Amino acid sequence: MSADANQPLSGQVAVVTGAARNIGREIALTLAADGAAIVVNALRDEDAAAAVATEIEAAGGRAHVHMADVTQEDQAQGLARAAVDAFGRLDILVCNAAIRRQQPLLDIPFSEWKEVLAVDLDAPFLCCQACLPHMVKQGGGRVVTIGGSTLHILTPNRAHVTAAKMGLLGLTRTIAIEFGDKGITANCVAPGHIDTVRGTSAGKRSSGGLQRPIERLGQMDEIAAMVRHLCRPEGAYITGQCIHVNGGMYLAGA
Repeated sequence: MSADANQPLSGQVAVVTGAARNIGREIALTLAADGAAIVVNALRDEDAAAAVATEIEAAGGRAHVHMADVTQEDQAQGLARAAVDAFGRLDILVCNAAIRRQQPLLDIPFSEWKEVLAVDLDAPFLCCQACLPHMVKQGGGRVVTIGGSTLHILTPNRAHVTAAKMGLLGLTRTIAIEFGDKGITANCVAPGHIDTVRGTSAGKRSSGGLQRPIERLGQMDEIAAMVRHLCRPEGAYITGQCIHVNGGMYLAGA
């Protein structure tokens, strides 16, 4: 595939789930600036997803919007097919779509537990199952999952999020083990406190890590920059890692 120093991902195709806003949007724009064609996935806000695609195309890139509920197997498979149908291949999967809920363990309804695990863990599993065969067929690819600090600093009132993100890290590392000999890397990027627009259901930001060495909120482009590095050619020897981008709020090791 062709690539140059300014656009090292030229000729590649990236699927980004939850790409209509916040970190997912920034990842989509950043990978597009590196030359990748982007499949912008969202669940409900088609206008916001279309705005991301329009912004990519206005900058000279290629983008395709595909609305899908990636907690459903058939729709996750449809997302992978949409990438191949639109651009002829699939090189990068970024599992960014996630939800946050916050309640004490004994107050979490089972329905809420299942909702969080469906979005934060089941959906990446289904997307990986759908996308990895295309990467295997072409001899390589990148999987990047978006984790979080919750499971590392043991934030209270988020048992479901912690369980899901711990499972996501295990899934990521298993992919690294099983697919490394096929030219596919898999890594998890774990953001700290990032300056995003949060829904009310996400609850207040945790107080954990507030004594971090870098005393500010992280920016969305700082998360996107790490994802970009893992997808670029120079990231080819990094796999099975959980990379923390959090201003030092977690210093105990991964």
